[in-house]
Amino acid sequence: MTAGAIPFVARAGDSETDAWVQALQQAMPGERVVRFDALSAEERATCTVAVVANPEPADLRQLPALQWVHSVWAGVERLVAELGDTPLKIVRLVDPQLADTMAEAVLAWTLYLHRDMPRYARQQAEAIWQSQPYVPARQRTVGLLGLGALGEAAARRLLTANFQVRGWSRKHKAIEGVTCFAGDDELQPMLTACDILVCLLPLTPQTTGLLNTERLAWLPRGAQLINFARGRIVDDEALRAALVSGQIAHAVLDVFATEPLPPSEWQWKHPGVTVLPHCSGPTDLGTAAAIVAGNVGNWRQTGELPPAINLGRGY
Repeated sequence: MTAGAIPFVARAGDSETDAWVQALQQAMPGERVVRFDALSAEERATCTVAVVANPEPADLRQLPALQWVHSVWAGVERLVAELGDTPLKIVRLVDPQLADTMAEAVLAWTLYLHRDMPRYARQQAEAIWQSQPYVPARQRTVGLLGLGALGEAAARRLLTANFQVRGWSRKHKAIEGVTCFAGDDELQPMLTACDILVCLLPLTPQTTGLLNTERLAWLPRGAQLINFARGRIVDDEALRAALVSGQIAHAVLDVFATEPLPPSEWQWKHPGVTVLPHCSGPTDLGTAAAIVAGNVGNWRQTGELPPAINLGRGY
């Protein structure tokens, strides 16, 4: 297979773009990896694969020979929305390091809620010296929405901390030590026992607004929420109302419908919300570049594309 330059196409600043180009070039010394804007007209006409990070569709249209793109993000809903009507194959990043990093974050912020950290922070602000009753982890049930690579890694990490773990997915999964549920009919039974609910689902038409007023009410009163998935999976106004009523005691939100979260949004100052700047699962440049390099190298040698996303499912 004739090799052409591999452009990195992204909506990103110069420093981030250059860091990705450097990492990818180091991982693929036999390739020429360049910024999209550094390609000559002749090179643009011959590129067959591109590495992307939420690229401008107009940029990709300047690569007429392009066959497939390899995203350096695990989330691909924006790519699907913008490129789904093209014949391009879209490959998302599946990185065990990302799963491990996310599992670490799930455990950390679950413990934050489990050990009443938000309440102690409020007590400190009011100079209140008072301990809260301790609940052993084995008496606390953590539910995971999403049991893919991220969800399974998170489940295993939670089990090591002695939490009761249950999980829900589109299709049935079997994970030792985890009570698994699947499909629309089993969502309510899953939610009714969750003291802490962690969302790790991909954003699709089916999951948009999934956690609405009705489904938040299925949780035990005073349950707590962690959203490390996508902001639009949670109905913001439904969550706000649930926080006011006490149905939800606290929410840790790392993702929002609009990012960065505008300073005027209610979540910033709500006492029942912890706002994080989309930091729960950062991509590791080194491991991600190695995975991209392996996939590109195999394609160069065999002509076989890595597994592409299912445009119908959206992931």
